[in-house]
Amino acid sequence: MRSSPSIVPADRLDRDIYLVLEDFGARADCAWRETDEADTDLEAVLENLLSGQYAYPVRIVSFNPVKGWSRDATSRVADTLPSAQPTPTLRSRLRCKTSSLPMPQTASTCSWRCPCAGSPDAR
Repeated sequence: MRSSPSIVPADRLDRDIYLVLEDFGARADCAWRETDEADTDLEAVLENLLSGQYAYPVRIVSFNPVKGWSRDATSRVADTLPSAQPTPTLRSRLRCKTSSLPMPQTASTCSWRCPCAGSPDAR
């Protein structure tokens, strides 16, 4: 039997990809942020966090489709943020998310709200 070539180019998938789950508040709930393929590496996510692209990040996940792994990268990203960042509450919000609360079971619902002052429900 003849095999068909893959329609998905492996070279574009053989890298670590980062996506951000953001909390838009009680009325809009949580959603995975749409992003350009070029903005899914760690450096781009850090730049976007520091520039205010993501106001209320809930979770940051990373995965590598070719290697077949995925993980919660929220703590790693929080640890990577510079200590002199322009938004000091961002690191504490990310830490709050990882230290005491479970990850939502589905991407379509945000089943909890962060009790810290930086959560969108405290706006």
